[in-house]
Amino acid sequence: MTVLGWLLAHHLSSLVIGLLALGFAGSVLRERRPTGSAFAWLLAIFLVPYLGIPLYLVFGGRKYRRRAKSKSALTRPEGAEGDEVRAWTASADRVEWLDEGTLAYDTFLREIVGAKRFIRIVTFVVGDDATGRSLLEALVKRAEEGVEVRLLLDDLLRFHAPRHLIAKLLAKGGRVERFMPLFHVPFRGRANLRNHRKIAVFDGERAIVGGMNLADEYMGPAPSDARWRDLSILVSGQVVAKLDHVFRADWKFACGEKLSALGPSGDLGPIPVSVVPSGPDAATDPIYDAILTAVFRAEHRVWVATPYFVPDEPLLRALGIAARRGVDVRLVVPAHSNHALADLAAAPYLRDLALAGVSVWRHEKMVHAKAMVTDGTLAVVGSANFDMRSLFLDYEIALFLSGPGEIARLAAWFEETLAHAAPGPPPAGPVRAQLESVVCLLSPLI
Repeated sequence: MTVLGWLLAHHLSSLVIGLLALGFAGSVLRERRPTGSAFAWLLAIFLVPYLGIPLYLVFGGRKYRRRAKSKSALTRPEGAEGDEVRAWTASADRVEWLDEGTLAYDTFLREIVGAKRFIRIVTFVVGDDATGRSLLEALVKRAEEGVEVRLLLDDLLRFHAPRHLIAKLLAKGGRVERFMPLFHVPFRGRANLRNHRKIAVFDGERAIVGGMNLADEYMGPAPSDARWRDLSILVSGQVVAKLDHVFRADWKFACGEKLSALGPSGDLGPIPVSVVPSGPDAATDPIYDAILTAVFRAEHRVWVATPYFVPDEPLLRALGIAARRGVDVRLVVPAHSNHALADLAAAPYLRDLALAGVSVWRHEKMVHAKAMVTDGTLAVVGSANFDMRSLFLDYEIALFLSGPGEIARLAAWFEETLAHAAPGPPPAGPVRAQLESVVCLLSPLI
């Protein structure tokens, strides 16, 4: 190639890269994303376009509207009015707190064995361990007995599941589907948008929701010192139809099958509860918006438990402002989580909040629960962490409960958790502080 030809090719490639960078920069700015995340993507696209543009194509999408149009609307059920929380308001006849691993396992197994018509489960992890295998074996048996079994796994950690039991479940008439395959036709999906929801619906009458996956770390037939501190709840009543609606929308999105809806909801139960789904299939960010609103409205207390704490600036400031105006703000995180990068990213935020008057507690075990209680008005349990990935990217689910009994029960769980936690944010030496500074640049993308 001549020098002139090389210069012309270089000029054309630079022009194409520049136009692509401008186009994707416009996409970043049009999406409703945190400022830090938007800034990080813009720097990557303009400063290292040969790397930043392909990464954005794979991981950068947030509200993937073209694909989401094929998914049942979650933000506005038919006939619903009000904001996104009130639109999903229902009630429960009963709430059972699954705050210990053996209790959660026994309840899950009991519901699988007792189901008469169908079992519908969406989860992030099914472990190839004693817990995952025993629960899958129970599902295989129920499928063999004629119960409709539908299991939806996010494709990111699908390889954790025991393949021989998945194959056996399929052979016995069950259905197992992958949500948003990692390897797909270009532009058909986004590898960055994961389904982090945990919902299990049994016969349309009972449902389990919360933070627990189906693996040894979360639950099991016997107590274990290595088990994480987690929380899920079993509910019955009207609320189950709302949760089933979310599952059916996820299932249809994953494989195209339209499952039958539940019949009309029963009588109003004594426990007020709202189902709040959030993710790329929602026009806004309902879980984040509701949490931020609750923090600003709190007058007496805001207690939060989360395994990973990487908030955006508004949420960080809301917690700090609440503490400075006299609200009892407590934040419980694990002393060491299962993700070192998340710990490094969280540490500066925790120290900033401690300086603002927030009471930061580090639990001796891995805290995997995602929970919040404010004043005597609200208790929140779900799958969403207090980080930008859960609040703005992933498909998540949360229950907002306003009954005094449920609020008192969650507050008691917090007090028990705090009894095994040490006060204060993680200390930082010179080397760690420098490492945290580097990781913080990536925090909007973690």
